[in-house]
Amino acid sequence: MTAAAHSELMDSVYRRQRHIYDFTRKYYLFGRDRLIRELDLKPGESLVEVGCGTARNLIKIAQRYPRTMLYGLDASAEMLKSARVAIERADLANRIHLAQGLAESLSLSDFGRTAPFDRAMFSYSLSMIPDWKQALSGSSRATNPDGIIHIVDFADLSGLGTLGRKALTAWLTIFHVAPRTEMIEKVQSLMRTKAAERPDFSMLPAHYAFLLNCTCEEALALAS
Repeated sequence: MTAAAHSELMDSVYRRQRHIYDFTRKYYLFGRDRLIRELDLKPGESLVEVGCGTARNLIKIAQRYPRTMLYGLDASAEMLKSARVAIERADLANRIHLAQGLAESLSLSDFGRTAPFDRAMFSYSLSMIPDWKQALSGSSRATNPDGIIHIVDFADLSGLGTLGRKALTAWLTIFHVAPRTEMIEKVQSLMRTKAAERPDFSMLPAHYAFLLNCTCEEALALAS
């Protein structure tokens, strides 16, 4: 799928959905606020959210972590319309900067930056990005080598039972969302090579979703 075609697809999905997106997604996009609470961003640090949607997360991050610089990339021009309105309403236009583009081709130049980001974040976006491996690789290249990639996304849903898993998967398919089974398997394999207890990775109940904070090197390993 071409870049233009994917952007058009996302616009078609969210042209109307964007008006109710935040209200509806709070009922099944679990773990986002926990990830934000645990970011521990320091003053002066920068973070880019890849697939920022309505900027719901970026606004919460800006309010929780003063004096940080935040950036949001999204393929959908329609979603970014809602994001800009929300950012203006929150009086955060001087700290949150948006750009339209594909995750697979994330570039510092999208935001007029030359210095790499300190952090990159994917919140339920890798399960929507056609080439999630390229998205991870791109975010790693745009982030400081000692920076952190933060991810929260659907896991394998195995704890929901066969019927529950099939029902949720069918629902997600309507919005072109698909849990990345290969990525989840790689994450679990990567974690097994680390310490037995690693606070940087956790699985939500029923294997509904996972949270991961990884280095750029680890993100590249997941994308390999």
